[in-house]
Amino acid sequence: KNMGFAGYFLITADFVKYAKTSSIPVGPGRGSAAGSLVSYALGITNIDPLKHDLLFERFLNPDRISMPDIDIDFCIERRGEVIDYIKKQYGEESVTQIITFGKMKAKQVVRDVGRVMGYSFSEVDKIAKAIPNELNITLDKALEKSPDLRKMSEGDFKELIDHSKVLEGMHRHASTHAAGVVIAPSELTDYIPLYKSSTNDITSQYDMKGLEELGLLKMDFLGLRNLTVIDKAVALVNANGGNVDLEQLSFEDEKVYDLFAKGNTIGIFQFESSGMREFLKKLKPTVLEDLIAMNALYRPGPMENIDSFISRKQGNKDIKYLHKLLEPILKETYGIIVYQEQVMQIAHEVAGFTLAEADIMRRAMGKKIQSLMEELSLKFVVGAEKNGIKKKKAEEIFSLIEKFAQYGFNKSHSTAYAYVAYQTAWLKVHYPAEFMSANLTSEMRNIDRVVVLINECKKMGIEVKAPDLNVSFEDFRPIDKQSISYGLNAIKNVGSKALETIIEERKKGGTYKTIFDLCSRVDLQKVNKRVLESLIMSGSLDSIEGKRSEQFLSVDDAIKYGQQIQNQKNLSQVDLFGSSNAQSDLIKTPVLQP
Repeated sequence: KNMGFAGYFLITADFVKYAKTSSIPVGPGRGSAAGSLVSYALGITNIDPLKHDLLFERFLNPDRISMPDIDIDFCIERRGEVIDYIKKQYGEESVTQIITFGKMKAKQVVRDVGRVMGYSFSEVDKIAKAIPNELNITLDKALEKSPDLRKMSEGDFKELIDHSKVLEGMHRHASTHAAGVVIAPSELTDYIPLYKSSTNDITSQYDMKGLEELGLLKMDFLGLRNLTVIDKAVALVNANGGNVDLEQLSFEDEKVYDLFAKGNTIGIFQFESSGMREFLKKLKPTVLEDLIAMNALYRPGPMENIDSFISRKQGNKDIKYLHKLLEPILKETYGIIVYQEQVMQIAHEVAGFTLAEADIMRRAMGKKIQSLMEELSLKFVVGAEKNGIKKKKAEEIFSLIEKFAQYGFNKSHSTAYAYVAYQTAWLKVHYPAEFMSANLTSEMRNIDRVVVLINECKKMGIEVKAPDLNVSFEDFRPIDKQSISYGLNAIKNVGSKALETIIEERKKGGTYKTIFDLCSRVDLQKVNKRVLESLIMSGSLDSIEGKRSEQFLSVDDAIKYGQQIQNQKNLSQVDLFGSSNAQSDLIKTPVLQP
């Protein structure tokens, strides 16, 4: 309240409540907001910060006033509904999405400059490919690392690369930020200019940082695919007579931890990579805290501590503490500093820092602000001495936390995401067919992922049956505990509108007997030649009359027949499998007969 943020919390609680009452899946929390008891009490997060030793000062520090940041994860398919609600609740003129600027990065700037200077595509492509594929690489760094690029920059392409260096880092184009939304107290135009894109989307003309500096309220509405998977899986379970409520899980299910211990985590949020699976097999997690720690450790930097963490967990390595005050803080991570919150707690307990001061120290260490660290080091040692700790020991403890603070991860975020991981693993253990169906549906546009997930189904003893027009639906669905029907929408060139008419008619009139039967009953403007050919080639019509080759050659005839049947009045009683006057002059030498 003193910092003027009460309204921010209430607005956030309002749209989260709307999402939950509208059955739009919302994440249990994200980032440092999970450390706020107010967020938990208002229903913004589902993580009890007292239970997990999460610190409010990691989220909002009264000694370092800056805008709070409550990022919320929503179901990726329904995130837009929440944004629409906010526009309706606070006024269209007061809410808009935020602009973001694409910059001319190393490869892009070379391609753009090369095109303008009249170089051929192959020449420019050769230069761009000589730039190493590293995140945030600059042309100067690329010239140091790539002998090929350096050679080109000294020869015929010197001018191109010189011009590219001048333009590198400049804004190239504007687009809409994937998650950001800004809310103003009155009309936005009282505070900021707006931007209209070529597709008529309205966004702010200032980016995130500019809006923050103005003190405007910005929210992040993030789409998380795994929430969609969980929602679909639970819906499939409950549709078959189940009664699953993931909010009531105990987090003590041995079967779930056994799944993690065996590394069977394909489809499990945050635990899918091959490296992570190998570490899980060694670790053999038994409690949620192990998952929280692995989530935090499996990142560049902290990764080097994983083997030591595992050895201590297994009892193969002694757990030692520099001082007895560190034991209650580091016990859950076997004496290793894993979290930023632990760094803050040590400063608080050992040196008597307030948690707000401890947060400032953590930030200084993480950002390597040398002048501030020297000042804090002195303060830390003096504070520790007041607690009866000798100067040398205090300096050792400060050096230890200084080393780990650079790598430490936000425990609040790790805890929230471990909750989601546990929920997905629980579903995989207890409702495997429903869980894998939901996963396959969410990835159906990504053929590579579909292959990975189908292979995982095989390992689990679940058969993903071939697509069948008379059995399958748009999405993947469990037939029973051991089998899943293939989602027809995963077939290329077969859209949702075509499938709607096919499945709706199947429900009304029963299964399809022939391709002619199919074409006489569905909307042929939606189920066109391309759709039919794709269904045939995918094997979706294997359950009806004729070989695929025969069906393929009959497509044109079947469409003509279907149009003729649908255009004639009072032909509902026509015998589709016998003869009729309507079909006598339809085709001369049909491959399959109507």
